[in-house]
Amino acid sequence: MTSRVNTSFTLIPNQKYRRSSRRSSCFSNTFDSDSQPLSTLGNFKALPLEIFQIILKYLSVKDISMLSMVSKTVSQHIINYISTSSGSKRLLLQDFHDLELPDREDTAIVEHYRSLGLLFKRCTLLLPTKERLKYIHKILADVSCFKFNGCAAPLQCVGLLCYGIFLQTLTAGWDELECHRVYNFLCELTHLSRKMQTVVCSKPGSARKLELRIRLFCRNVLLDHWTHRSDSAFWLTCILKPWPMVNQARLLYIIFGPISPQDGQVVWQKMIEGPTDESCLKGLAEAIKLLYDTGTKEWTADDVISLVDELSVVPREWLLENNARLLILSGNNICFTFMASKAVNGRTIELAKLIVFLALVSEKELYCMDWAVKMMQKVCKVFSTPVERNNFLQSVADAFACAIMEMLQLVMSGDGDDDDRSFMNLFHLVQAQASFHKEDYREHSRNFPGGSEVKASASNVGDPSSSPGSGRSPGEGNGNPL
Repeated sequence: MTSRVNTSFTLIPNQKYRRSSRRSSCFSNTFDSDSQPLSTLGNFKALPLEIFQIILKYLSVKDISMLSMVSKTVSQHIINYISTSSGSKRLLLQDFHDLELPDREDTAIVEHYRSLGLLFKRCTLLLPTKERLKYIHKILADVSCFKFNGCAAPLQCVGLLCYGIFLQTLTAGWDELECHRVYNFLCELTHLSRKMQTVVCSKPGSARKLELRIRLFCRNVLLDHWTHRSDSAFWLTCILKPWPMVNQARLLYIIFGPISPQDGQVVWQKMIEGPTDESCLKGLAEAIKLLYDTGTKEWTADDVISLVDELSVVPREWLLENNARLLILSGNNICFTFMASKAVNGRTIELAKLIVFLALVSEKELYCMDWAVKMMQKVCKVFSTPVERNNFLQSVADAFACAIMEMLQLVMSGDGDDDDRSFMNLFHLVQAQASFHKEDYREHSRNFPGGSEVKASASNVGDPSSSPGSGRSPGEGNGNPL
């Protein structure tokens, strides 16, 4: 009996009347029995999933993105929320057409998809690249404006722009192998390679709508949003490198060439019909500089120069003025390398004509004419013998004379607006010749101590061996040629 009494006392804890201890003991037992879920969900463990999703509705996309990094379990709950109809409706905004076009990259919906890209990047962090892409495609599949042919009014839509911002944020920091998988995934999804093959194998302009779709998809989704030029060069390389050089030039023109302001379609005859302005060539020049300057192993200097040479005959041979303008916009290194290539390959006549139109563009655009003179002198050093150099300089003088005669005949045979335009071209060319020889003469005077004697001798000025590129006296060619 005594023993029974003692046993009963040992079974009754002394703390039974202390509420705080009892509550603490209960919480401790719960923690010990299920410690892992509590460590990943925290106090959210006490909430039903429905309440957790209601809380997410009151958080911004950036806040949800931060919350997803708390734990794997929280991240999984957020993924489940995104997959629900209410979550998808809230996160996948589709007001892509109710925007003013000029500053559309700064609009709220674009920033929303930038934040959404970061959310998906964090939520799918632990998945393999292939599974990440499949999951993201499954979520975005209902957004029609993200598809290649999904929008009926692509020029008034920022859907592809938002998609590109989303993918840029998602893939930022990924290595090249993973980014190649992204590009291959997009190609399979949109049949992009097959569509490109259609346009490069067809007559230019015969598939205008498809050309426009390819341009918009490549620019808005793959190329235009990167901060670092090396990233843009990587994606442009993915687009161009699988194709032969002639098709690379065609694709480059489709993606960066001039377009019609009315319907946005590629204008194929722009470089053939007449002189064009800087705006029509700026995109092409920037793309060429991108491939040349970033120093990627896929593009050597010879590759880029061959691409420029091939581009100048798309769809047919360009006017030399447009070719010269493209070289000027592409920068000194590309311009010199292109011209030196012609010198090395013995294409002296083409090179001389190009010098003439470099001078013409410099005159029209009010560039420093001494740039054109120094470029000619630099190219002149590429020739290995004095005879070759003299022949080249004589060819430049002859090219000026031939170009002036051709424009003069055009003025005399033209009428109306074409006559006025031709006359202005003739006027600029004569002015260019005068300025070119004047700058050449100045360079010659600076380089030789007897500059004053040279200045007094008209025969020396006209001698190609003594004055590079000056087939005429600097005084000639001024004034009205008629």
